[in-house]
Amino acid sequence: MRLSDEKISNIFGEYSVKKELVNMLGISRIPRFIAEYLISKFYVNDISNSKQLSDFINVHFPEMKDKDKVLHELMNKGSYTLIDEFKVETMIYKERYNVIIPRLGIYNARIIPSLLDDNIELLRSGLWGMATLQYTRGNDKPDVLISRFTPFQVTNVDLNEYNSKRSMFSREEWIELMIRSIGLNPDVYDEKQRLLLLSRLIPLVEPNCNILELGPKATGKTYLYRNISHHTRVIAGGKISAPMLFYNINSKSAGEIALRDALIFDEINRMRFVNDEIIGKLKDYMVDGFFERGPKKAYSTCSLVFIGNVEEDSLDALPDFMRDSALLDRINGFIYGWNLPKIKQSSEHLAKGYGIVADYLSQIFHQLYLEDYDYIIRENVRFDDLTIRDEKSIVKLGAGLLKIIFPDKRFEREDLVLCIEQAIMLRENVNRLLRDLAPDEFKKRDIKYKII
Repeated sequence: MRLSDEKISNIFGEYSVKKELVNMLGISRIPRFIAEYLISKFYVNDISNSKQLSDFINVHFPEMKDKDKVLHELMNKGSYTLIDEFKVETMIYKERYNVIIPRLGIYNARIIPSLLDDNIELLRSGLWGMATLQYTRGNDKPDVLISRFTPFQVTNVDLNEYNSKRSMFSREEWIELMIRSIGLNPDVYDEKQRLLLLSRLIPLVEPNCNILELGPKATGKTYLYRNISHHTRVIAGGKISAPMLFYNINSKSAGEIALRDALIFDEINRMRFVNDEIIGKLKDYMVDGFFERGPKKAYSTCSLVFIGNVEEDSLDALPDFMRDSALLDRINGFIYGWNLPKIKQSSEHLAKGYGIVADYLSQIFHQLYLEDYDYIIRENVRFDDLTIRDEKSIVKLGAGLLKIIFPDKRFEREDLVLCIEQAIMLRENVNRLLRDLAPDEFKKRDIKYKII
């Protein structure tokens, strides 16, 4: 039986949304998880309010070219209400807080301290929301003060409640719901392709899990990571430096690897590392999560995702820095993107009907990221004659799929087989690349397992 909109809406309530509304309303200037939040919270899936929502965003989320116009209005009228991703830094030796407002290029605004008690995520990775900015003229110099703040992100979610809702769906229904919820139409994909799409989510729920995906353009790779979670960062091509990734010695600030659940290296063929030091540090980090730079020694659980747009399946598709068998062996799974269809028409390939609100799902994924499901694989599966890296990778990949498809840990034997077979396939794809790269070092071997 086909999964019904009524069932999704009844079970998930305010955390469900008509997925096609985001495309129909033309509000692509803001991340999808924020757009869906606004629709579900303020417009209750009613298309008749489309102009009202578009006008609301146009007024409060100005284009970058209008920065000085907004600052002019703020300075002359004394206040402005702005939508942005706000981040607060604690300046302990100055006994003040600095608010970063990217849309306006402001890095030292002030905030009423009591607002931080109700929005603690401002002090962590930052929060999307709507703030009332006030322009104040003090004795020393003018200041921008945030006097009100309304978050546009779900910050407190109940994983137990989510798991109880999961039990109301069959496996097939849940997989369909997950595909819809990430913005795609499950009807376009067969069972194997659906599992490939869900495999993209593994780094969002499983710590220190490294994924490579190569394939043609327009299969939704970047779209997913940029729009499904605010706990990720997408770096598209360009130069990559050690301060950006690990630790900035001059500013004594943590790099992206220390701040994110997953870091996505997009367009890896156009990526350039400033020096060879970074590759060495990446290889060390991908083993056990530790990194060291200057005086800083730290541990992170950030997963790494490497994405490349390549039309033809060939070893030539690998960029130079990945033609290093030591680095490639540290990739846990390789998603063979050529097996996924291109997203050509929104009416055919993008999600229709109800799905879970992306912002809520993002927070659920973040909660699952903190949970340990590895023990389920280790207690129920025995592998025969595996290398340490093969076993570690399959356990991680299998645990990640369990979190996505069976977060409530209620599964049958065939469900566990489904996750293990998919995990083995993803790891075997890596081993095939290794054999092509260094055939004398990496021999073909069948991965065998037994459910106990």
